[in-house]
Amino acid sequence: MIDKNETLTGLRLAFIGGGNMASAIIGGLLRQGVPPANIQVVEPFAHARDKLAAEYGVSARESAGPELADAALLVWAVKPQTFRDAALSVRAHASDALHLSVAAGIRSDSIAQWLDTQRIVRSMPNTPALIGKGMTALFARDAVSADDKSLVEQIVATTGEWLWVDREEQLDAVTALSGSGPAYVFFFLEAMTRAGVEMGLSRDQAYRLSLGTFTGAAALATASSDEPAVLRERVTSKGGTTYAAITSMERDNLHSLFIKALHAANRRAAELGDEFGR
Repeated sequence: MIDKNETLTGLRLAFIGGGNMASAIIGGLLRQGVPPANIQVVEPFAHARDKLAAEYGVSARESAGPELADAALLVWAVKPQTFRDAALSVRAHASDALHLSVAAGIRSDSIAQWLDTQRIVRSMPNTPALIGKGMTALFARDAVSADDKSLVEQIVATTGEWLWVDREEQLDAVTALSGSGPAYVFFFLEAMTRAGVEMGLSRDQAYRLSLGTFTGAAALATASSDEPAVLRERVTSKGGTTYAAITSMERDNLHSLFIKALHAANRRAAELGDEFGR
């Protein structure tokens, strides 16, 4: 069990997989004062190991070994299709650890079976975690203690905000909404920038205006207690320019099409669990 009196900086941690999400968490941990010597990474690709060593000074190995037994917590940052094989290679060395998965789709029942443990927390982060602005949802199995949860919260807080969900299947909706969500924002940024260029602005001008609008609107929504519909209505004067744009989008059923797209992402998240969680 995790000792609630033991600080994050004193714990030994291990990462299985050393890609972008692992790098985001490692960077956040180091900023919180965790010594690089307390972090080890299992990463099969040499270029990724070299990058981790150069940027963060952490120990990175090609394959799992008995040194993993020293880790109080293992963070699983592998691709869904490689999770099972990675878990089976780690299983003998991590029987006493708490496990935190950031892999999309792979359900905790599968992880528990592969690792022969019930101390598992599943999470769904998103890429703004790379700059400490992430949004992460968490689900804990029954065997995860309050102290375990507290440790996970400390880990995830280094990358941004977090929240717990009560039912594991809710993580599929989280994946569709916030896990994939940054791509939706980038998609609309692309469209707004292109429209700006078509209307006579330079690409730099159009992009800066579009980006500033997204960040400003998000900040305004964060600061306000009003619903998004109310905020939208405040800038939509009937007969005005915003009204013309919103009416055009409503005529083309964009609202429903966008919701339909999120449901497609939700279904695919569930399919990943079926496909790679056997």
